[in-house]
Amino acid sequence: MSRTLGAAGAMGAGTFMSRILGLVREQVFAYLFGAGNATDAFNIAFRIPNLLRDLFAEGAMSASLVPTFTRVRMKEGDRRAWRVAGLVFRALVAVSVVIAVTGIVFAPELVSLYASAYKMIPGKYELTVLMTRVMFPFFPLVALAAAYMGILNACGKFFFPAFASALFNLTSIVAGVVLAFVLPHFGVQPIVGMAIGVVLGGAVQAFSQRPVLSRAGYKWPGRPPGAPSWHADPALRSMMVMMIPGTIGLAATQINILVNSILATSQSPGAVSWLNYAFRLMQFPIGILGVSLAAATLPVVSRFWVDKNMPAVSGTITDSLKSVFAVNLPASAGLAFLGAPIIRMIFEYGRFTPGDTVATAAALAAYSGGLAAYSAVKVLVPACYAMGNTRIPVVSSVFSVVVTVVLNILMIGPFGYVGLAIGTSLAAVLNALMLLGAVRRLVRAEGGDFAFSPLAMNFALNFAASLVMGALCLLSYHGLELALPDVTLFGLLGKAGSVIARVFKVMLVIAEGGILVFALARLFGLKETSAAAVFFLEKLKNRVSTVRK
Repeated sequence: MSRTLGAAGAMGAGTFMSRILGLVREQVFAYLFGAGNATDAFNIAFRIPNLLRDLFAEGAMSASLVPTFTRVRMKEGDRRAWRVAGLVFRALVAVSVVIAVTGIVFAPELVSLYASAYKMIPGKYELTVLMTRVMFPFFPLVALAAAYMGILNACGKFFFPAFASALFNLTSIVAGVVLAFVLPHFGVQPIVGMAIGVVLGGAVQAFSQRPVLSRAGYKWPGRPPGAPSWHADPALRSMMVMMIPGTIGLAATQINILVNSILATSQSPGAVSWLNYAFRLMQFPIGILGVSLAAATLPVVSRFWVDKNMPAVSGTITDSLKSVFAVNLPASAGLAFLGAPIIRMIFEYGRFTPGDTVATAAALAAYSGGLAAYSAVKVLVPACYAMGNTRIPVVSSVFSVVVTVVLNILMIGPFGYVGLAIGTSLAAVLNALMLLGAVRRLVRAEGGDFAFSPLAMNFALNFAASLVMGALCLLSYHGLELALPDVTLFGLLGKAGSVIARVFKVMLVIAEGGILVFALARLFGLKETSAAAVFFLEKLKNRVSTVRK
């Protein structure tokens, strides 16, 4: 457990910085543009190349690249493994550039597919098409960044690849804000500057990792005498074959997102943005632990699976899932019970109204029900790839997508846009359960064992502790609202006084929640809560000390 959690801690520290900057980026959007037609247009325009990233780069490609690189390195040596990595980089750039150019050409058709309802609002459809074309170059850049990250993770390098995402957010914020003020002088809408900032951020995220990759040992080895040409390389072909079913499974997920986008754009202006702000907040704990544990677990499980060490395989996955429960269930309760105060503290400034806060909080509460399941899926899908099985994630993904689409169509009537978040969360829970059963069967097929009862008990105890914590924190917040309204310091400090009051109340309640979680974890004997906190705090402290030096 310590090896995987330690690696996750290193990656989590870098991801934490990235998520903080990601929230800052969302704050900038909320302040400058609120939750109206411009932000709806940006979110749909960004979603199209971003879904391609999820589909090819950070999904099937990463999940098949790491096991392939690890296997070749263990069996054929470093030189051969680095050649395979170089072949992947070459093929990835070629394919993604072609896709990006195609996307730029057919941007009007893509936007019509996702958001044909925008044509009824003057200028909204045209703005979405323009920003889609601007942001499509982001796809090949972030695809290359994901490939670099996968190889570095396989080499035991976790912090800087995660930190590169922070550089993406920082660059996109600075460049986007500057351009948002400059472009209107040339007759271009300000939000287009944010779209250009996304592309510049993608370039920084990719190329900042290249020196780290070189220090890890990468250099382009020429083709050895008698070796096949790059497109006929057996390891590359094996990886591509592994990607096919994974891509099909992820394509099913993209169909789900497509249906959700179409349904969301049919709602009132702002619905797409409310869902996006809520999902971004929900992704904060997923990014810190879910993605970090998945990236850290994948190379470890790959090595154990190659060695046929089944107890270590099941132990690594079980420990990772317990860590997911220890962090994400309390986070889920916190977001559900305290969603409105958190959103008010982060976003409710400038053009982001109190009505936007209420609408976003409703979506966040619905999304939070699936938070632990989202993170569990992030661990279980790469685990299936590491064990050489790509069929199971495909079947599970397709089935969950069908359920999601059906639930969302049924729920959008009575619940509106919030029904989309409810259906998505329920589907994530179902997907996690199916994958968990599949992992158990895979381990047992190789003569190992994978017990459900310890996981179920761990989940139940963490769930109970989280509910108690969330309810007590909500009561405390209401008490603080009566004792310290936002306007208390307004006369003394103006608007800054209201901000200080909001931040103080939310931070105080979050601190209370942390203390309650640790106390209840000790009461229930949940060791993973303390272990996860110690590893992440130590890693974060070490990284901050390194940066200061």
